[in-house]
Amino acid sequence: MATTLFEAVNLGDLAPRSVSPDRLALIALDEAQRETRYTYGQLDALARAAARGLRKRGLAPGDRIAVLSANSGEFLALLMGALRAGITVVPVNYKFPRALSDFVIADSGAKLVFCDSERRANAPAGLPVVEFGGDGADGFDAMLDHGDFATVTPGPRDVALFLYTSGSTGKPKGVKLSHRSHLWVVKTRLGGQDLADQRYLVAAPMYHMNALALCQLALAGGSTIVLLPQFNARAYIHATSRYRATWLTSVPPMMAMMLREQEALASADLSSVQVVRMGSAPASAALLEAIRAVMPHARIINSYGTTEGGPVTFGPHPEGKAQPFLSIGYKHPQVDIRLVDEQGREADQGVLQLRSPGIMLGYHNRPDIVGAITDDGYYVTGDVLRRDEDGFFYFVGRNDDMFVCGGENIFPGEVEKVLETQPGVQQACVVAVPDDIKGHKPVAFVVLAPGAALDEAAVKAHALANAPAYQHPRRVWIVPALPLASTGKVDRKLLEARALEALERDGLAA
Repeated sequence: MATTLFEAVNLGDLAPRSVSPDRLALIALDEAQRETRYTYGQLDALARAAARGLRKRGLAPGDRIAVLSANSGEFLALLMGALRAGITVVPVNYKFPRALSDFVIADSGAKLVFCDSERRANAPAGLPVVEFGGDGADGFDAMLDHGDFATVTPGPRDVALFLYTSGSTGKPKGVKLSHRSHLWVVKTRLGGQDLADQRYLVAAPMYHMNALALCQLALAGGSTIVLLPQFNARAYIHATSRYRATWLTSVPPMMAMMLREQEALASADLSSVQVVRMGSAPASAALLEAIRAVMPHARIINSYGTTEGGPVTFGPHPEGKAQPFLSIGYKHPQVDIRLVDEQGREADQGVLQLRSPGIMLGYHNRPDIVGAITDDGYYVTGDVLRRDEDGFFYFVGRNDDMFVCGGENIFPGEVEKVLETQPGVQQACVVAVPDDIKGHKPVAFVVLAPGAALDEAAVKAHALANAPAYQHPRRVWIVPALPLASTGKVDRKLLEARALEALERDGLAA
């Protein structure tokens, strides 16, 4: 087919009517790399059985179920089936501590919890549990009820998903995403393209927008998904090579970990990869160059998206101008964008506000959060962006990461970009530590590229030579890798704690 006609009215029923039921939809891998294959016909039948099973258990449209599990074919089929039945799905970050996952499930109002065997012990007491792969009455197979099912046509404000964001402070917030908003996302990303020959490798967790949105796009395009239970660098490389993946999506730290697996990369054939799309965190020039060296024929997309605002914000330049290396793109034609500075004026650098059909309905049970969506319908992201003279946008940093050093505003992302221009630096993370005189001062953790030999003095000297003196990190620690939070982003809070511990241990001021 030359183009894909988008006819879906429910986010759980996305496959084009023209797709053959015998076409391969999903290759789901377990931790031992054992595969289970599903055709579009088999996945559709499983989704219908899940929808019927949920109804048989008494769940009605508008009810919620929680999923505490690694990625699996059963997870995807349940997601599709629940949405077809009008039931809201709450994927839970299984890397949260038990108290936090208990909070998320209780806050969501879920009536039923699905989990895999590894997470079964973390299911909250007092709620019925269905176990993926489980035997007996509480197993997933026992819940299924095979047969026909009439997919629900949701209303304009019917909620498909609650995605809980960890945030920088306080407890996670439940982002309410409607069928309508994310049908628009899928249709817009599809854009009539023929994606039938694409193979999408998904390793990000399905409690994250990154994985969910890509699975939805793949199903709507009649493509094939290669699904890993979770990210493991060697397994990621192996799956790319073994299954001839054409499209990789990840966050930059995942790519950095993959690039460290030199032995696995040397024996892998990555020539099938056509696109590498990275989001959720800014990528450095050094990382992009390293990816290009390993996959020289792939198009590398430095993307931007938020849980609240969706993955459609930026795109190519309308006049075909080449996107600068570190840019996240030009304003998408169907999205309204403005940058607002500290004085509340529109400017070329400021906090991004966006308006589109893809933004959230709001936060669940959080009337205390005001101003997230403006009176004229813009979502206030909290991300500081810069726009150049050609209209391309660049990520500067989180507004709440900004700190003041001796009266000067410092965005860690700006300092990180300077450090990452030094040959031999693959990744950098800058955090603030308290200072009696300056208020706060920057310190840095740096990951070197394979074979590089730099020390603290060399990194400091590069910063002083290429940025204002007040931005240079007062201490630099060379580390093998940057720690990741449960969101897949760099864990800045942990690095702040490590910096303070190191300074106290050394008996030194920052």
